[in-house]
Amino acid sequence: MRTTRLPAPARRRAALGSSVAAALLLGGCGAEVEPDAKASAEVTVKRCGEPVRYTVPQRAVAYEGGSADKLFALGLTDHVYGYVMPPANPPVSESPWASEYAKVKMLSDDLLNKEVVVEAKSDFVVAGWNSGFKDERGITPAILDKLGIQSFMHTESCFNYPGHPEKVTPFEALYTDLERLGRIFRVEKKATAVVDGLKQRVQAVENKAPAGERAPVFLYDSGTDQPFTAGNQVPPNDIIKSAGGRNVFDGLDERWTQVNWESVAEAEPEVVVILDYGDQPAEKKIEFLKKSPHTKGLPAVKKNNFFVLDYNEGISGPRNVDGLEKFGAYLRGLDG
Repeated sequence: MRTTRLPAPARRRAALGSSVAAALLLGGCGAEVEPDAKASAEVTVKRCGEPVRYTVPQRAVAYEGGSADKLFALGLTDHVYGYVMPPANPPVSESPWASEYAKVKMLSDDLLNKEVVVEAKSDFVVAGWNSGFKDERGITPAILDKLGIQSFMHTESCFNYPGHPEKVTPFEALYTDLERLGRIFRVEKKATAVVDGLKQRVQAVENKAPAGERAPVFLYDSGTDQPFTAGNQVPPNDIIKSAGGRNVFDGLDERWTQVNWESVAEAEPEVVVILDYGDQPAEKKIEFLKKSPHTKGLPAVKKNNFFVLDYNEGISGPRNVDGLEKFGAYLRGLDG
Protein backbone atom coordinates (compact mmCIF):
# COMPACT_ATOMS: atom_id res chain seq x y z
CA MET A 1 0.00 0.00 0.00
CA ARG A 2 1.62 3.19 -1.09
CA THR A 3 2.68 5.54 1.64
CA THR A 4 1.26 8.44 -0.35
CA ARG A 5 -2.25 7.01 -0.47
CA LEU A 6 -4.24 4.09 0.78
CA PRO A 7 -5.27 1.70 -1.98
CA ALA A 8 -8.74 1.76 -3.43
CA PRO A 9 -10.64 -1.41 -2.51
CA ALA A 10 -12.36 -3.76 -4.87
CA ARG A 11 -15.90 -4.99 -5.26
CA ARG A 12 -16.53 -7.36 -2.44
CA ARG A 13 -17.91 -10.85 -2.35
CA ALA A 14 -21.42 -10.76 -0.92
CA ALA A 15 -21.12 -13.71 1.44
CA LEU A 16 -20.42 -12.36 4.91
CA GLY A 17 -20.15 -15.56 6.93
CA SER A 18 -20.33 -16.25 10.60
CA SER A 19 -17.52 -13.87 11.53
CA VAL A 20 -19.48 -10.92 10.19
CA ALA A 21 -22.52 -12.07 12.10
CA ALA A 22 -20.35 -11.90 15.18
CA ALA A 23 -19.28 -8.39 14.21
CA LEU A 24 -22.91 -7.39 13.90
CA LEU A 25 -23.57 -8.74 17.35
CA LEU A 26 -20.64 -6.84 18.81
CA GLY A 27 -21.73 -3.69 17.02
CA GLY A 28 -25.25 -4.01 18.35
CA CYS A 29 -26.43 -4.15 14.71
CA GLY A 30 -26.06 -0.39 14.76
CA ALA A 31 -28.49 0.08 17.64
CA GLU A 32 -28.06 3.50 19.17
CA VAL A 33 -26.34 3.63 22.52
CA GLU A 34 -27.35 5.85 25.39
CA PRO A 35 -24.45 7.96 26.65
CA ASP A 36 -22.92 6.86 29.91
CA ALA A 37 -23.81 8.71 33.07
CA LYS A 38 -23.55 12.50 32.97
CA ALA A 39 -20.26 13.70 31.64
CA SER A 40 -18.58 17.07 31.67
CA ALA A 41 -18.90 19.37 28.65
CA GLU A 42 -15.38 18.45 27.56
CA VAL A 43 -13.12 15.45 27.92
CA THR A 44 -9.41 15.15 27.19
CA VAL A 45 -8.49 12.30 24.85
CA LYS A 46 -5.29 11.69 22.91
CA ARG A 47 -5.20 12.30 19.17
CA CYS A 48 -2.09 10.30 18.39
CA GLY A 49 0.26 11.49 21.12
CA GLU A 50 -1.43 14.87 21.57
CA PRO A 51 -3.94 15.48 24.38
CA VAL A 52 -7.00 17.18 22.87
CA ARG A 53 -10.19 18.54 24.46
CA TYR A 54 -13.37 17.19 22.88
CA THR A 55 -17.04 17.98 23.15
CA VAL A 56 -19.52 15.29 22.07
CA PRO A 57 -19.70 15.44 18.24
CA GLN A 58 -23.09 15.65 16.55
CA ARG A 59 -22.13 15.80 12.84
CA ALA A 60 -19.24 13.38 12.40
CA VAL A 61 -17.73 12.71 8.98
CA ALA A 62 -15.92 9.40 8.42
CA TYR A 63 -13.35 8.77 5.71
CA GLU A 64 -13.37 5.23 4.30
CA GLY A 65 -14.82 2.09 5.76
CA GLY A 66 -12.51 1.68 8.74
CA SER A 67 -13.53 5.02 10.23
CA ALA A 68 -17.25 4.54 9.69
CA ASP A 69 -17.12 0.94 10.94
CA LYS A 70 -15.61 2.05 14.24
CA LEU A 71 -18.37 4.59 14.80
CA PHE A 72 -21.15 2.21 13.77
CA ALA A 73 -19.72 -0.60 15.92
CA LEU A 74 -20.10 1.72 18.90
CA GLY A 75 -23.74 2.44 18.04
CA LEU A 76 -23.06 6.06 17.12
CA THR A 77 -25.08 6.34 13.91
CA ASP A 78 -27.13 9.27 15.29
CA HIS A 79 -23.86 11.21 15.64
CA VAL A 80 -22.66 10.51 12.09
CA TYR A 81 -23.64 13.03 9.42
CA GLY A 82 -21.99 11.27 6.51
CA TYR A 83 -19.02 9.52 4.98
CA VAL A 84 -16.49 10.00 2.19
CA MET A 85 -15.58 6.96 0.07
CA PRO A 86 -13.10 7.03 -2.82
CA PRO A 87 -14.64 5.53 -5.97
CA ALA A 88 -13.10 2.08 -5.83
CA ASN A 89 -13.98 1.42 -2.19
CA PRO A 90 -16.16 -1.63 -1.52
CA PRO A 91 -19.89 -1.05 -1.78
CA VAL A 92 -21.28 -0.14 1.61
CA SER A 93 -24.14 -2.53 0.89
CA GLU A 94 -21.69 -5.37 1.59
CA SER A 95 -20.70 -4.00 4.99
CA PRO A 96 -21.84 -5.65 8.23
CA TRP A 97 -23.19 -2.17 9.01
CA ALA A 98 -24.95 -1.64 5.67
CA SER A 99 -28.16 -0.59 7.41
CA GLU A 100 -26.26 2.13 9.29
CA TYR A 101 -24.58 3.46 6.15
CA ALA A 102 -28.07 3.76 4.67
CA LYS A 103 -29.09 6.14 7.48
CA VAL A 104 -26.33 8.69 6.81
CA LYS A 105 -25.18 10.66 3.78
CA MET A 106 -22.64 9.74 1.15
CA LEU A 107 -20.81 13.06 0.94
CA SER A 108 -18.21 12.32 -1.73
CA ASP A 109 -16.74 9.53 -3.80
CA ASP A 110 -13.38 11.27 -3.93
CA LEU A 111 -10.53 11.77 -1.49
CA LEU A 112 -11.17 13.62 1.75
CA ASN A 113 -10.86 17.38 1.46
CA LYS A 114 -11.53 20.47 3.56
CA GLU A 115 -14.33 21.72 1.34
CA VAL A 116 -16.57 18.69 1.79
CA VAL A 117 -16.09 18.83 5.57
CA VAL A 118 -16.91 22.53 5.75
CA GLU A 119 -19.92 22.17 3.45
CA ALA A 120 -21.24 19.38 5.68
CA LYS A 121 -20.93 21.69 8.69
CA SER A 122 -19.13 18.84 10.37
CA ASP A 123 -17.92 19.10 13.95
CA PHE A 124 -15.77 15.95 13.89
CA VAL A 125 -13.71 14.12 11.24
CA VAL A 126 -12.28 10.61 11.57
CA ALA A 127 -9.48 9.53 9.21
CA GLY A 128 -5.92 8.25 9.13
CA TRP A 129 -2.77 10.31 8.91
CA ASN A 130 -1.24 10.49 5.45
CA SER A 131 -4.36 8.97 3.93
CA GLY A 132 -7.47 10.99 4.74
CA PHE A 133 -5.50 13.75 6.46
CA LYS A 134 -2.63 15.03 4.35
CA ASP A 135 -0.65 18.26 4.16
CA GLU A 136 -0.55 18.18 0.37
CA ARG A 137 -4.36 18.15 0.14
CA GLY A 138 -4.81 20.93 2.68
CA ILE A 139 -6.67 18.92 5.31
CA THR A 140 -4.90 18.14 8.56
CA PRO A 141 -5.94 18.15 12.21
CA ALA A 142 -4.08 21.44 12.68
CA ILE A 143 -5.99 23.06 9.80
CA LEU A 144 -9.32 21.77 11.11
CA ASP A 145 -8.46 22.97 14.62
CA LYS A 146 -8.20 26.50 13.27
CA LEU A 147 -11.67 26.10 11.73
CA GLY A 148 -13.12 24.88 15.01
CA ILE A 149 -13.67 21.36 13.63
CA GLN A 150 -12.63 18.48 15.87
CA SER A 151 -10.71 15.55 14.43
CA PHE A 152 -9.50 12.09 15.37
CA MET A 153 -6.83 9.92 13.76
CA HIS A 154 -6.49 6.16 13.67
CA THR A 155 -3.81 5.27 16.19
CA GLU A 156 -2.40 2.76 13.70
CA SER A 157 -1.50 5.72 11.46
CA CYS A 158 0.19 7.72 14.22
CA PHE A 159 3.53 5.95 13.79
CA ASN A 160 4.99 8.86 11.82
CA TYR A 161 2.60 11.69 12.69
CA PRO A 162 4.72 14.89 12.89
CA GLY A 163 5.13 16.29 16.37
CA HIS A 164 2.96 13.77 18.18
CA PRO A 165 3.85 10.25 17.01
CA GLU A 166 2.45 7.22 18.76
CA LYS A 167 3.50 3.64 18.18
CA VAL A 168 1.53 0.59 19.26
CA THR A 169 0.85 -2.75 17.58
CA PRO A 170 -1.97 -2.65 15.00
CA PHE A 171 -4.55 -4.65 16.95
CA GLU A 172 -3.79 -2.66 20.08
CA ALA A 173 -4.27 0.48 17.98
CA LEU A 174 -7.74 -0.74 16.97
CA TYR A 175 -8.71 -1.34 20.60
CA THR A 176 -7.26 2.07 21.55
CA ASP A 177 -9.35 3.83 18.89
CA LEU A 178 -12.57 2.21 20.05
CA GLU A 179 -11.82 3.08 23.66
CA ARG A 180 -10.89 6.69 22.82
CA LEU A 181 -13.93 7.16 20.61
CA GLY A 182 -15.98 5.72 23.44
CA ARG A 183 -14.66 8.45 25.72
CA ILE A 184 -15.20 11.21 23.17
CA PHE A 185 -18.82 10.18 22.62
CA ARG A 186 -19.34 9.22 26.29
CA VAL A 187 -20.15 5.57 25.51
CA GLU A 188 -17.30 3.99 27.44
CA LYS A 189 -19.30 0.95 28.55
CA LYS A 190 -20.25 0.12 24.96
CA ALA A 191 -16.64 0.57 23.85
CA THR A 192 -15.41 -1.77 26.58
CA ALA A 193 -17.92 -4.42 25.52
CA VAL A 194 -16.95 -4.16 21.84
CA VAL A 195 -13.23 -4.29 22.59
CA ASP A 196 -13.65 -7.25 24.94
CA GLY A 197 -15.58 -9.10 22.24
CA LEU A 198 -12.89 -8.46 19.63
CA LYS A 199 -10.13 -9.57 22.01
CA GLN A 200 -11.98 -12.80 22.74
CA ARG A 201 -12.27 -13.55 19.03
CA VAL A 202 -8.56 -12.84 18.49
CA GLN A 203 -7.64 -15.08 21.40
CA ALA A 204 -9.82 -17.88 20.02
CA VAL A 205 -7.90 -17.80 16.72
CA GLU A 206 -4.53 -17.67 18.47
CA ASN A 207 -5.50 -20.68 20.57
CA LYS A 208 -6.10 -22.71 17.40
CA ALA A 209 -2.98 -21.58 15.50
CA PRO A 210 -0.99 -24.39 13.85
CA ALA A 211 1.76 -25.81 16.03
CA GLY A 212 5.39 -25.86 14.97
CA GLU A 213 7.37 -23.47 12.82
CA ARG A 214 5.39 -20.49 11.56
CA ALA A 215 4.70 -20.41 7.83
CA PRO A 216 6.43 -17.47 6.10
CA VAL A 217 3.82 -15.18 4.56
CA PHE A 218 4.23 -12.38 2.00
CA LEU A 219 1.56 -9.69 1.79
CA TYR A 220 1.28 -8.44 -1.78
CA ASP A 221 -0.38 -5.07 -2.07
CA SER A 222 0.65 -3.88 -5.51
CA GLY A 223 3.56 -3.05 -7.78
CA THR A 224 5.29 -4.82 -10.65
CA ASP A 225 8.74 -3.23 -10.83
CA GLN A 226 8.90 -3.22 -7.05
CA PRO A 227 6.27 -4.63 -4.69
CA PHE A 228 4.42 -2.75 -1.99
CA THR A 229 3.90 -4.77 1.14
CA ALA A 230 3.04 -4.59 4.84
CA GLY A 231 5.60 -3.72 7.48
CA ASN A 232 4.95 -4.33 11.16
CA GLN A 233 2.87 -1.17 11.70
CA VAL A 234 -0.29 -2.19 9.80
CA PRO A 235 -3.10 -4.67 10.58
CA PRO A 236 -2.06 -7.49 8.20
CA ASN A 237 1.08 -7.98 10.28
CA ASP A 238 -1.02 -8.79 13.34
CA ILE A 239 -3.49 -10.82 11.27
CA ILE A 240 -0.66 -13.02 9.99
CA LYS A 241 0.96 -13.31 13.41
CA SER A 242 -2.21 -14.10 15.38
CA ALA A 243 -3.25 -16.70 12.79
CA GLY A 244 0.04 -18.53 13.30
CA GLY A 245 2.07 -17.27 10.35
CA ARG A 246 5.09 -14.99 10.05
CA ASN A 247 5.10 -11.85 7.93
CA VAL A 248 8.38 -12.08 6.03
CA PHE A 249 8.70 -8.30 6.37
CA ASP A 250 7.83 -8.15 10.04
CA GLY A 251 11.31 -6.74 10.64
CA LEU A 252 10.47 -3.55 8.74
CA ASP A 253 9.44 -0.87 11.20
CA GLU A 254 7.16 0.67 8.60
CA ARG A 255 3.52 0.85 7.59
CA TRP A 256 2.84 0.15 3.90
CA THR A 257 6.21 0.14 2.20
CA GLN A 258 8.13 -0.69 -0.93
CA VAL A 259 10.64 -3.56 -1.05
CA ASN A 260 12.33 -5.42 -3.93
CA TRP A 261 11.61 -8.76 -5.56
CA GLU A 262 15.01 -10.13 -4.54
CA SER A 263 14.12 -9.84 -0.86
CA VAL A 264 10.76 -11.53 -1.51
CA ALA A 265 12.50 -14.42 -3.28
CA GLU A 266 15.04 -14.79 -0.47
CA ALA A 267 12.22 -15.03 2.09
CA GLU A 268 10.71 -18.05 0.26
CA PRO A 269 7.13 -17.40 1.39
CA GLU A 270 4.86 -20.43 1.71
CA VAL A 271 1.73 -18.26 1.50
CA VAL A 272 0.94 -15.03 -0.37
CA VAL A 273 -1.78 -12.79 1.02
CA ILE A 274 -3.28 -10.65 -1.73
CA LEU A 275 -4.78 -7.33 -0.69
CA ASP A 276 -7.86 -7.01 -2.87
CA TYR A 277 -8.91 -3.57 -4.08
CA GLY A 278 -10.59 -1.99 -7.04
CA ASP A 279 -8.15 -0.79 -9.65
CA GLN A 280 -5.96 -3.86 -9.13
CA PRO A 281 -8.22 -6.85 -8.42
CA ALA A 282 -6.81 -9.90 -6.68
CA GLU A 283 -7.20 -12.09 -9.77
CA LYS A 284 -4.92 -9.81 -11.80
CA LYS A 285 -2.29 -9.79 -9.06
CA ILE A 286 -2.30 -13.58 -8.82
CA GLU A 287 -1.97 -13.83 -12.60
CA PHE A 288 1.04 -11.50 -12.48
CA LEU A 289 2.74 -13.48 -9.69
CA LYS A 290 2.29 -16.72 -11.62
CA LYS A 291 3.91 -15.27 -14.74
CA SER A 292 6.61 -12.99 -13.36
CA PRO A 293 10.14 -14.43 -13.42
CA HIS A 294 10.65 -12.86 -10.00
CA THR A 295 7.84 -14.82 -8.35
CA LYS A 296 6.69 -17.82 -10.39
CA GLY A 297 9.20 -20.04 -8.60
CA LEU A 298 8.18 -19.00 -5.07
CA PRO A 299 6.96 -21.92 -2.92
CA ALA A 300 3.61 -20.18 -2.35
CA VAL A 301 3.07 -19.56 -6.06
CA LYS A 302 4.06 -23.09 -7.10
CA LYS A 303 1.64 -24.52 -4.50
CA ASN A 304 -1.08 -21.99 -5.42
CA ASN A 305 -1.21 -20.86 -1.79
CA PHE A 306 -2.99 -17.53 -2.24
CA PHE A 307 -5.26 -15.96 0.35
CA VAL A 308 -7.32 -12.92 -0.65
CA LEU A 309 -7.68 -10.31 2.10
CA ASP A 310 -10.52 -7.84 1.69
CA TYR A 311 -9.47 -4.19 1.78
CA ASN A 312 -11.60 -3.37 4.80
CA GLU A 313 -10.10 -6.35 6.60
CA GLY A 314 -6.63 -4.95 5.93
CA ILE A 315 -7.06 -1.33 7.06
CA SER A 316 -7.65 -0.42 10.70
CA GLY A 317 -11.20 -1.30 11.72
CA PRO A 318 -13.33 -3.96 13.39
CA ARG A 319 -13.26 -6.05 10.22
CA ASN A 320 -9.58 -6.80 10.91
CA VAL A 321 -10.84 -9.58 13.15
CA ASP A 322 -13.06 -10.97 10.37
CA GLY A 323 -9.92 -11.16 8.22
CA LEU A 324 -8.01 -12.83 11.03
CA GLU A 325 -10.68 -15.50 11.50
CA LYS A 326 -10.74 -16.27 7.79
CA PHE A 327 -6.94 -16.35 7.46
CA GLY A 328 -6.63 -18.48 10.59
CA ALA A 329 -9.00 -21.03 9.09
CA TYR A 330 -7.03 -20.91 5.82
CA LEU A 331 -3.70 -21.61 7.52
CA ARG A 332 -5.15 -24.47 9.52
CA GLY A 333 -6.51 -25.98 6.32
CA LEU A 334 -3.23 -25.94 4.37
CA ASP A 335 -1.66 -29.27 3.45
CA GLY A 336 1.59 -29.94 5.22
